[in-house]
Amino acid sequence: MIADRIPDLKRLSPEEKLALAGELWSELAAQPGSFLPREDHVQLLRQRLEHYRQHPEDITAWNDLKARILAGR
Repeated sequence: MIADRIPDLKRLSPEEKLALAGELWSELAAQPGSFLPREDHVQLLRQRLEHYRQHPEDITAWNDLKARILAGR
């Protein structure tokens, strides 16, 4: 595992680890062509888009979903 080669990672707080993950992601995103989506992910997105096109009524608006989630607390 890559993390085993960087012993200081284990000493980071959860917040620092999350910040590091964000920084790594930003660095990847800044290098065009270095990060290609997996084909199975692309296929799943295509399937979901096609389902949406055929059944747009199945979609729940984010604000409605968020309200339902928060109501269940």
